[in-house]
Amino acid sequence: MSYVVQAKHKICRRQMASVCGSPKCPVHTKNYTPGQHGPTGMKGILSDYGKQLRAKQQLKKHYGTISEKSFKKIYKEAVRRKGDTSENLIGLLESRLDTVIFRANFVPSMYGARQFVNHKHVKVNGQTVNIPSYRIKVGDVIEVKDKAKQIPMVLEAVQNQDRNIPDYLEVDAKKMTAKLARIPNLEDVPYPVIMEPNLVIEFYSR
Repeated sequence: MSYVVQAKHKICRRQMASVCGSPKCPVHTKNYTPGQHGPTGMKGILSDYGKQLRAKQQLKKHYGTISEKSFKKIYKEAVRRKGDTSENLIGLLESRLDTVIFRANFVPSMYGARQFVNHKHVKVNGQTVNIPSYRIKVGDVIEVKDKAKQIPMVLEAVQNQDRNIPDYLEVDAKKMTAKLARIPNLEDVPYPVIMEPNLVIEFYSR
């Protein structure tokens, strides 16, 4: 299992972008890399490799604790599939169970979604699933278990109106169920920052 071993907001500052999507992220006021020597991260111009690396890190970090090995495996699956590889990559990432739980506003963060699934609080088509990377298919029904509906974190997330639910999900907030209506494209996904999956593909195809 992959764990976050550093502060989440420090990850955002390292990328100089609010990849976590939190409105309280300090990167909004401190748009430079962390460290005791001040805003040194603003200096210099990124090379093509640097731009590709940053694009890859921003996209990977947005999805929480996906390891490099798992992320590269998703990339290889995107390449294997027919169609545009960049769009395939986004579709595969958005089809993960933890991602769907987060997008449906059942939990406040992508990190919380992983923990929520691990603790067996979620059913897919009536069966308990505790694998965050479980791939949801179009038409699958995701449901929060009855006992988990009273968890303060869940109640707070459902009542929070700061995040809009994307239209490729059909969500019933009262029943706490969600259905993947279709596989989204890049433009459909409500990323907090501009993502460039084409640069991610260039990075891995070097």
